[in-house]
Amino acid sequence: MAQLPVRIILPSTAKKGDIIEIKTLIQHAMETGYRRDDVGKPIPRDIITTFAVTYGGVEVFKADFNQGVAANPYVAFTTIATESGELVFTWLDERGAATIERRKVTVS
Repeated sequence: MAQLPVRIILPSTAKKGDIIEIKTLIQHAMETGYRRDDVGKPIPRDIITTFAVTYGGVEVFKADFNQGVAANPYVAFTTIATESGELVFTWLDERGAATIERRKVTVS
């Protein structure tokens, strides 16, 4: 899969113990497999199945998607700032392809 456009919004700095909000958006058609093209041929299903986030190597968020999720899925969640480190965002599609993004947060 080609690298999909991704938007991630999170604070670059936080105080230890702060609750930080993380917002993500990935550009993806999320084709259900139920539609047909202009000549009546079924459009193959093409969806993101899993979205997971690790923080300092520990999984802090995970969502399993299905064909009912809208195109360009937006996900927002919170976590607690525990230490400076890297958040790794991973989107997997049903064909096993992955889109991975990384962001750092500095905790004081």
